[in-house]
Amino acid sequence: MMNLPKYVQIKEVGPRDGLQNEKSWIDTADKIAWINMLSESGVEEIEYSSFVNPKWIPALADAREVGQKIKRNPNVSYSALVPNVKGLDFALEAGIDRASVFMSASESHNINNINKSIADTYPVLKRVIEEAKRSGKPVTGYVSTVFDCPHEGRIAPSEVLRVCEKLFEFGVDDISLGDTIGSAVPSQVEQLLETVLHHYPQEKIIMHFHDTRGMAIANIMTSMQYGINRFDSSIGGLGGCPYAPGAAGNVATNDVLYLLHGLGIHTGINEQKIQEASLFIQGKLGKALPSKSLAYLASAI
Repeated sequence: MMNLPKYVQIKEVGPRDGLQNEKSWIDTADKIAWINMLSESGVEEIEYSSFVNPKWIPALADAREVGQKIKRNPNVSYSALVPNVKGLDFALEAGIDRASVFMSASESHNINNINKSIADTYPVLKRVIEEAKRSGKPVTGYVSTVFDCPHEGRIAPSEVLRVCEKLFEFGVDDISLGDTIGSAVPSQVEQLLETVLHHYPQEKIIMHFHDTRGMAIANIMTSMQYGINRFDSSIGGLGGCPYAPGAAGNVATNDVLYLLHGLGIHTGINEQKIQEASLFIQGKLGKALPSKSLAYLASAI
């Protein structure tokens, strides 16, 4: 039998990673209502927005208002993406429980995404991490393009490890490894985890898969066999990267739950409540979301 964890923690990133690539504006009141629904689903962490300059991600221009007005469940950690100290100040004002910083393992994607080289990004993130920790907030470090880059192609695991080493050195509590363009296959996941887990324990590593080529569920299965039990996912399969053309949404929370619960793995998440929240945001966006489980259940209503 496969060596699978008994418990898996899902971080819901739909309100941030899911909405950031959407062209249609979701009203602030609707975002708040949606996040409140997610807060009652059993999810332990919700990444509710991004404090990046609104001109870069206009869909999340209301991050401060959303953070200040959501109804907070004491059993949920509310995190947000912060690019620099100014963004962190706004995020702390809005009431984050955890900060997320981000950069790429690929030089060209980092320049396209952050407008800085990897070397120039390090001191910016170091300061953010130090300030967040000084404020008593844990920090997750996102590393994008850990398998393939839309500009450079295949990324060597050693390059990913190099970035991880720096972020851990700066004080992040854990790292989320992102298949930004959704191109990885299980053998690539094996190669990367063989490298990373040789240096860091499984509990410090989160996997973040996009489902562009339909491989996300297979990659999650592979990751679990390496002892990984923390994953980012997006309700309904919302998402995509503005700086990775063609990248589809994150793996759908709905589909991940169907997999995990079918395998008898505990998550603490109520699938029915996730379904209701999915239908809510699907209605606000006015389009069908890509989750297979959502589509099946919706057709059965």
